[in-house]
Amino acid sequence: MTNRVKIEPTGHEFNVNSDETVLDAAIRQGVHLPYGCRNGKCGKCMGKLLQGEVAYNEAPSALSSADKANGMALFCQAHATTDLVIESREAETAADIPVVKLPCRLEALEKLNHDVMYLKLKLPATERMQFLAGQYIDFLLDEGKHRSFSIANAPHNDEYIELHIRHVTDGKFTTEVFANMKVKEMFRIEGPHGNFYIREKSNKPMIFMAGGTGFAPIKGMVEHALKTGMERPIHIFWGVHAREDLYMDDIARKFTKLNPLIRYTPVLSQPKDDDNWQGRTGWVHEAILEDYPDLSGYEVYAAGPPAMVYAAEDAFKAAGLAKENYISDAFEFNKD
Repeated sequence: MTNRVKIEPTGHEFNVNSDETVLDAAIRQGVHLPYGCRNGKCGKCMGKLLQGEVAYNEAPSALSSADKANGMALFCQAHATTDLVIESREAETAADIPVVKLPCRLEALEKLNHDVMYLKLKLPATERMQFLAGQYIDFLLDEGKHRSFSIANAPHNDEYIELHIRHVTDGKFTTEVFANMKVKEMFRIEGPHGNFYIREKSNKPMIFMAGGTGFAPIKGMVEHALKTGMERPIHIFWGVHAREDLYMDDIARKFTKLNPLIRYTPVLSQPKDDDNWQGRTGWVHEAILEDYPDLSGYEVYAAGPPAMVYAAEDAFKAAGLAKENYISDAFEFNKD
């Protein structure tokens, strides 16, 4: 059975199935209600039930009898038994989401190719980090140092934080990742940060330009678009040196099979002889301009090396792309 939920004061609506909570349904459909733990203990998802009825599998600890008497509900635990009208704030921009510091445990560590490592960070069972697809987190290190990495998974799958970390020559932290980091190690992280996320109020077709591990946030954004049923065309361009640098080429190709609105074009700038590469070559932003000489009707999302991001900004502007429609995340090297 499916019920309808309307949010006041925005008027936004979404469906909730009988086997999911109101919050889970909202996240699945790209509606950003506030939350913290998703297990009924922190109370951050509490809002007012204006109309309708909800039920709980068990009484959530953060919902007092006084709260319940005043018409409040914990949406991370509440199941809709009727259509609902609720009162709750919504996160529409990065500024609407609180930045938090959390401990985490390294759950998985996997080398994806010669210089990219996959990290899977397990968050505490009692706490979650709400984020928008495309944002990044900081590792909090000794002496006030920090290292920033983009989140590579989508918000609906927030039990873990997925990262793709490239080994930087002479980079102390990334060398530690590749040489000494061990599964089960504990860290502290802070986030989410950044303004790199899909502008969901727009209906423009989207071009995603990734350079190297810039594929990480773009992967999370595409997964979010797929999960929420977004109906805007997406064309992913991924620029790397050689074939081996397309460390998740199979996933990028899978996206195109999951939704016909998604296209994928890998571009190699320095293919090796044994790559036997028959695809596009050169600079990735130039490949985009070859396919889209007029960018006036598009949004472009760019993530990766600063040289790529800034060169593309100038070139795309000349092709008619409005400044506000170029959303970018240049991976500047963290210096202490």
